Amino acid sequence: MTKTYKIGFCTVPLILLLGIGSGLLSGSGYGNPWFDALRKPWFMPPGWVFPVVWTTLYVLMGIALAQLLAARATAAVLLFAAQLILNLAWSPLFFAAHDARNALLLIVVLDAAVWATIVAAWRVRRSSALLLLPYGAWLALATALNLAIVRLNP
Repeated sequence: MTKTYKIGFCTVPLILLLGIGSGLLSGSGYGNPWFDALRKPWFMPPGWVFPVVWTTLYVLMGIALAQLLAARATAAVLLFAAQLILNLAWSPLFFAAHDARNALLLIVVLDAAVWATIVAAWRVRRSSALLLLPYGAWLALATALNLAIVRLNP
């Protein structure tokens, strides 16, 4: 068994646990009375899409992190940690604090941090960068949703 696979046995469950935990503790998604009352844009995906997508993205992130740790890619790992902290802070800010405006600012910074992580990963382990591309794409949609919610709910 390679070093990456061994590390992945830790990183994948850890990233999943942190991501799902942040969402659950924040009351994220449909079923949150504040969120349910908001006007939403026409391109808002149905509620079932979010847990499917985020579970997939967290698994991919965990694998990418395992690869970066195995490669001893310090800069990429530090950027990964920074973007993960921002990621985990978004749900509490948006769903628990009901602060869509500051959540928008946070997600814009998160977008930049994720793309910086992808660039740093590309320089060390291209497969890690490729694993993070769907996350970057999904965050672009999430940013557009956050912006639309701010505009529709002044």
